[in-house]
Amino acid sequence: MGILTGMRVVEGSAFVAIPLAGMTLAQMGAEVIRFDRLEGGLDAGRWPVAQSGRSLFWAGLNKGKKSVAVNLQSEAGRELVTQIVTAPGPDAGLFLTNLRVRGWMDYPTLSADRPDLVMVTLLGDRHGRPQVDYTVNPAVGFPDATGPEDSDQPVAHTLPAWDCIAGNMAVTALLAAERHRLRTGKGQEVVFSLKDAAAAMLGNLGIIGEVCANGVDRPRAGNALYGGYGQDFVCADGRRVMVIGLTRRQWDNLVRVTGTRPAIILLEAKLRESLNDEGARFRHRAEINRILAPYFAVRKVEDFAAAFDREGVTWSEFRSFARAVTEDPDLSTANPMFTELDQPGLGRFPVPGSPFDFSAQPREAPKPAPELGAHTEEVLAEVAGLSDGQIARLFDQGIVSGPRPWRRMAS
Repeated sequence: MGILTGMRVVEGSAFVAIPLAGMTLAQMGAEVIRFDRLEGGLDAGRWPVAQSGRSLFWAGLNKGKKSVAVNLQSEAGRELVTQIVTAPGPDAGLFLTNLRVRGWMDYPTLSADRPDLVMVTLLGDRHGRPQVDYTVNPAVGFPDATGPEDSDQPVAHTLPAWDCIAGNMAVTALLAAERHRLRTGKGQEVVFSLKDAAAAMLGNLGIIGEVCANGVDRPRAGNALYGGYGQDFVCADGRRVMVIGLTRRQWDNLVRVTGTRPAIILLEAKLRESLNDEGARFRHRAEINRILAPYFAVRKVEDFAAAFDREGVTWSEFRSFARAVTEDPDLSTANPMFTELDQPGLGRFPVPGSPFDFSAQPREAPKPAPELGAHTEEVLAEVAGLSDGQIARLFDQGIVSGPRPWRRMAS
């Protein structure tokens, strides 16, 4: 039993943010019903894909949900979705979407059937224009501050950070609006945009203030930690590590364990400035790097790893995805968040459940993503309240479909 057991959420979505929101709720015990087109959603074949051609991306973001396949072009199909979204029940009437359709899949239309509906709608930008992470990120400036210090080319990030943040914002918005409904009986729509999620963080992290108050357009700092001390070094075995001296304790531990305290004291005397200040460490990072680099240049990672861990140094090794999955036990079933699952068309590998460890509920094992339409019949009967005869006619008319043998999607 998850902490949200009993809650029912309907999801109409594609790509990262809203699927992530629905999955996060499902992994906490909510019943999350995802509806898709008969041929699958817009992201049904998105990379990465397994050798079979089946989407690992889709499977990863839809774990533990129920799937309904509906002809969304038909009036009957749209009516079914409306019935599912607005079905009665004190813990139902919760809807997540980034595919708002005016005159049908929007709050004024849906709330006419259920006035206490809670709907969270994610837009591209606040004007309603389409955006994705890979357009928002350049627009707000991060690629121009990313990459080697001597480069004049923008560097886009492979992590869809704003999607990930917006997905968790959608969870927060839904739970906040549902709490309001519990107290007042009133539903509402919560609307926000992917670009506003990025813009808010730009302000929250002090970057807008830095531009406006200081007149600074943040320069590239390579792999250095901006505003403090953090740097990468190549070791004698060719492996690369990142070490951090952001806080005073982190800095003291790094200097002490590497035995560089005498050289740091001499540098402070030369600079006439204490490196106990994190801003000073950033300004003088080149000189600090010259002191620390010889330590790593003559040592393999195995020569200092145990001492770094034992003495509280904040550090990590640079790894590829493949090395991380192979070498890091936190990405394996040694971590109780992970369970090995057999997934049709994908194979067997560790799959994460919820990262939350609630003291009042045991951690639930992750559940595979459903086959397209796997729960169509169940949802139509139990949620929409249709009879066996009504359901059979919908299948016969091609308005809905159930699970079918999986076929490779056309490229």
